[in-house]
Amino acid sequence: MLFARRETAALFMVLLYMPCDKATLSKNDKKKHSNKDSKIQPALENVVKRGLVTTAVKATDVVREHQSYCDIEREMKQFQGETLAYVTPWNNHGYDIAKMFSRKFTYVSPVWLQIRKASGRYTIQGKHDIDRNWISDVSQGKNVNIVPRVLFDGWKVNDFHVLFSSEDEQQNLIETFLDVIEENGFHGIVLEVWSQLGGHRQSELIHFIGHLGEAFQSKSKKLILVLPPPLVRGNIDSGMITREQLEMLAPSVDAFSLMTYDFSEPGRPGANSPLDWVRACVEALVPDSASVNRRKILVGLNFYGNDYALGSGGPIIGNQYIEILSKHKPKLQWDSATSEHVLKYKSRNDEHVVFYPTLRSIQERLNLAQELGTGISIWEIGQGLDYFYDLF
Repeated sequence: MLFARRETAALFMVLLYMPCDKATLSKNDKKKHSNKDSKIQPALENVVKRGLVTTAVKATDVVREHQSYCDIEREMKQFQGETLAYVTPWNNHGYDIAKMFSRKFTYVSPVWLQIRKASGRYTIQGKHDIDRNWISDVSQGKNVNIVPRVLFDGWKVNDFHVLFSSEDEQQNLIETFLDVIEENGFHGIVLEVWSQLGGHRQSELIHFIGHLGEAFQSKSKKLILVLPPPLVRGNIDSGMITREQLEMLAPSVDAFSLMTYDFSEPGRPGANSPLDWVRACVEALVPDSASVNRRKILVGLNFYGNDYALGSGGPIIGNQYIEILSKHKPKLQWDSATSEHVLKYKSRNDEHVVFYPTLRSIQERLNLAQELGTGISIWEIGQGLDYFYDLF
């Protein structure tokens, strides 16, 4: 999304014909995908004991094993950091995953709600998606927090100006958030607003989030803030979020959902989330490994991939990836520079390059999070393969 370049064609040809050492369902893509093979076959051993967490992964192994999670470890948490799992209505297999593996998650965030302003009033849209029975199934008797994502939807520049210019407006909005939380028994919210302002009016937004966090803390509610990555390709400062801003936000926020994915795009195809870039993003925001703010960062982990063709490309999710593996039987190759697998296949006259998470690429990122002392945020669990959760 961020990295259009003139050299697209040349780079892509290099990518196609290099030894395959070196692909995101957009967070805004609301196209529903049905999974025809919805029946999951449990396994007696986890993916590590079955020898599946390897750089030498085979397409046939993925196709055969991807639905076979270890049932006897389904409620055992392997990754010791905090884990946030997003669930979207348009990939509804995630609802089942959240119920099945709920004990592995610290937070579950259904992508249900939007905050809008109409006729001078703040209203929460999307409440028709709220499923109280599902909430009970996921959270009852378990140590998991239901924190729906709230998006500032359809807001114009003047709407933010009015909000930031009036303490009364800010209090009205805060009360709107708290009302929907109390009405539905939520534990808090995940707030997505920072990127919408494009790096502008950040001091005013920090001021508002300070008020919001104080109000949430007084009610023992969780506030998680979505943040863009601080670095772009080449580890250049993105200008969107800085260490100093995170330090100002941290006292008001329980966790930061850091979007360390979407590194590449059709204009410049490549890895979804190079491991060294993920490390650099975390260290840019919290360089001190002993800082309590490190534990507040939830490193973004994509469970979608990208299928690139020359000059084009788009996101793919788990069932589409399995279809590619089943039909084309490609060879998966490990790129040690980015710690991701890549495959190539030909469709009609088009050469394709596909980047999609594997057990090994996920394990590498969990290991990094453990080393850095961060948590994980998964976008999103309806897009992944069922055996991924053995690792969490």
